[in-house]
Amino acid sequence: MEIYRRMRKVAIQGIRGCFHDVASHRFFGGEDLELICCDSFEDLFAAMQKDSSVYGVCAIENTIAGSLLHNYELLRDSGVTIVGEQKIHIEHSLLCLPEDEAENIVEINSHPVALMQCRRFLKSMPQCKLVEADDTAGAAEIIKRHNLRGHAAICAKEVAPIYGMKILHEAIEDNKHNYTRFLVLSSPQNADELRDVSRSNKSSIVFSVHHECGQLSQVLSIFSFYHINMTKIQSLPIIGHEWEYLFYVDLTYTDYQLYRHSIEAIGPLTQQLKILGEYESDK
Repeated sequence: MEIYRRMRKVAIQGIRGCFHDVASHRFFGGEDLELICCDSFEDLFAAMQKDSSVYGVCAIENTIAGSLLHNYELLRDSGVTIVGEQKIHIEHSLLCLPEDEAENIVEINSHPVALMQCRRFLKSMPQCKLVEADDTAGAAEIIKRHNLRGHAAICAKEVAPIYGMKILHEAIEDNKHNYTRFLVLSSPQNADELRDVSRSNKSSIVFSVHHECGQLSQVLSIFSFYHINMTKIQSLPIIGHEWEYLFYVDLTYTDYQLYRHSIEAIGPLTQQLKILGEYESDK
């Protein structure tokens, strides 16, 4: 007798074929996923708060564009937990309707960041009008749905079979070292389904420090003493408290107990200390 297995529900920003979709399927391997496609990151976190069984995959930083600062605030305020991360190589392709050829293209649609990242290639098509869209995969879907002959979209090549598009050019991005890091999120009650904290080697935390000379330096010294590697620090202002900041920090470690001792040790020096997640890094 065949046993019914419920598909895992995953909220993403964008539609099928977008880079959030690619990151989700790469992290969850061969699982069948029920994607909850959201128009905004706010909607992504709202979907998780509405249904605790929903997981989330959310971009947090890019090697070219930098950090998505607002997503740090959404993460901290949401109460969800980081249970993993997925880094993917961002490769852009030019897609069109199957009937079109490169010489027929007069308009190219994509997200403004994708257009910016393909400027060198776009110079080779000076006859084309560049039009910004809300989403890379969404640009391709609109071309297909409205049968827009002479239009092309810059997006992931994985979009082609989903919407019946043709790939005109692959790897058209200027910088071949373009990577985006995505966080995999869960409600706290379901977090251990995807992670074992005792096997974790990475943590994301947030804290503020007392407005006194040397406080942050002391915190960093404690991490060094416990052999905890700080791989990233991102500061954001605390609204309503002039010249005071929250520090979002990524830590890596080889000994979970030493890491926990370091967290206890920085407690007296910090305020609003919160562990956003303990998980295994995607090296």
